[in-house]
Amino acid sequence: MGFTITEKIIKSHLTDGDMNIKGSEIGLKIDQTLTQDATGTMAYLQFEAMGVPRVKTERSVAYIDHNTLQTGFENADDHRYIQSVAGKYGVWFSRPGNGICHQIHLERFGKPGKTLIGSDSHTPTGGGLGMLAIGAGGLDVAVAMGGGAYYISMPEIVNIKLTGGLKPFVSAKDVILEVLRILSVKGGVGKVMEYSGDGVKTLSVPERATITNMGAELGATSSIFPSDEITRKFLKAQGREEDYVPLEPDKNAVYDALIEIDLSKLEPMAACPHSPDNVKTIEEIGKIKIDQVCIGSCTNSSLSDMLTVAGILNGNDVHPNVDLSIAPGSKQVFEMLAGNGALADMIESGARILEAACGPCIGMGQSPNSGGVSLRTFNRNFEGRSGTKDAQVYLVSPETAALSAINGYLSNPTDKTDWGNKQVYKVPHPEKFLINDNMIIEPLDEKAAKTAEIKRGPNINEFPKNTPLEDVIRAYALLKVGDNITTDHIMPAGAKILPLRSNIPAISEYCFTVCDETFPKRAKDAKTPDKEGRAGGIIIGGANYGQGSSREHAALAPLYLGIKAVICKSFARIHRQNLINNGIIPLLFKNSEDYDKISQGDDLEILSIGDCIKNQNSAAIIISNLTKGIDIHADGAFSERETEMLLAGGLLNLTGGEGL
Repeated sequence: MGFTITEKIIKSHLTDGDMNIKGSEIGLKIDQTLTQDATGTMAYLQFEAMGVPRVKTERSVAYIDHNTLQTGFENADDHRYIQSVAGKYGVWFSRPGNGICHQIHLERFGKPGKTLIGSDSHTPTGGGLGMLAIGAGGLDVAVAMGGGAYYISMPEIVNIKLTGGLKPFVSAKDVILEVLRILSVKGGVGKVMEYSGDGVKTLSVPERATITNMGAELGATSSIFPSDEITRKFLKAQGREEDYVPLEPDKNAVYDALIEIDLSKLEPMAACPHSPDNVKTIEEIGKIKIDQVCIGSCTNSSLSDMLTVAGILNGNDVHPNVDLSIAPGSKQVFEMLAGNGALADMIESGARILEAACGPCIGMGQSPNSGGVSLRTFNRNFEGRSGTKDAQVYLVSPETAALSAINGYLSNPTDKTDWGNKQVYKVPHPEKFLINDNMIIEPLDEKAAKTAEIKRGPNINEFPKNTPLEDVIRAYALLKVGDNITTDHIMPAGAKILPLRSNIPAISEYCFTVCDETFPKRAKDAKTPDKEGRAGGIIIGGANYGQGSSREHAALAPLYLGIKAVICKSFARIHRQNLINNGIIPLLFKNSEDYDKISQGDDLEILSIGDCIKNQNSAAIIISNLTKGIDIHADGAFSERETEMLLAGGLLNLTGGEGL
């Protein structure tokens, strides 16, 4: 039996476990890491606590791309801290304005066949280059930087076979929207999506990266394309041909499932509010009036995307009732647009040009008007993520976005009637990219690093630490939520909250406020034991709890607020691991209907939980609902490594803060 691409990379990086047993825990050697500034400060504070003098990866890069709106000292202080700690410990530093981590990593650092983990859920963008790239929590990234293995469950591998070729004005965004339509936001959990077929040869590396980027919305561990001649040409154009290695599955490779998509049959699509899998064709949705269009994000901000948009806007005006903003993905893209005249076409049309950063995708500016309809080339349209709770956000391709901005209504770029008399011209794609890495700073050499000062601002506080697991948990069900609760629900983003990412006590004031504005106060009040011995709280959730971003703050803030456990129907992969890393117990209802047997405010007791976990008998965990007088069976299914972390109260407690 031959190997898939995913299996080949796992086999060459396996440090622990048996890759032949699906679902079992395996450890992987990590070649590269990346962080961004919304998660990076905590990751580097955790790395410092480990006492490792220098990163041990082949390449680690710290990017500044999220918190670039500097309305106070907090973001600038974080940037200064990250730059100083990166220089000291051997991490490359991408300055604010240089662009979005995933776009830059694709351009300048990614290598086929390598492993990459990043403290951002869209790290699988690197799969467009043939990397096994995985989103992770900041603590996992810190461990990998220190030379430790990264642990995942051995994934199932789904072969998504692409045939044919895309019609004009149908794009890679429509491909991944079709996959989401087929599989849903839960359909990729525990799986890697591996793309194959003749249709792969019709897609450029940036197009492949768009598809792997939004594979995160499937809940997938990662997504990956072969490394082929198209990959080589891209790397050559980036001045990195020496990084190319061919990589494809064996002819007799065996997959766990097969999905076939004929690219020639795809139509322009959109993800409707408020979920990336609420997908319909543009034709089905109809010509709805729009108020805003945002083009960019790590999904669709490549040079080819920007040139396509410029070609559609050229000679046309943005509709007077539409606000159009465009954010190139990197300084390289920005500079090349300026040099070939495409940027002028955008500006002349009436577009607002933003800096090369995440920006509106994470609610950092450009919030729509109240009740507004916003078309975005982004990857997520969760309710309120845009900064406007009642906005109706649709996820679309750059082609659909640009044409709609001109017309003032949702437009189908394959429908001639939506074009009217408008003309579009093709901008030639360069055979060589402009290489100017003057906004990427190399780390200090080891001699200079020994005396280098780490610069900390007053907003940078220590991260909360847990205590070893007690044998009995007695606490109220402080909050009950439904299915598909995202990390945006648990720990919102946006221009008001993101600057507090380095200050857990401050940011915890916003924890779960999207669901219940009283939660932070109630949780803090519950931290003090009452006369019955109740202390802290328990969260009750539905299916796919914690989907979305990799933000570790969605575990750190609940930890600070005294949350002991989360009981739900199912977890998103990264969030479950973040909970374990920080000593919060993730439990599953053995019977999903038991979810209905707990109400918010119920008095809960979990006896002998320490013994159950210590003896790896998590299937025997019983939750006593003292309010209703009933017992509920739960399960955790923890690996030996996870068991040790939970008993210690988290990964840092387990390592003792010294080494790995």
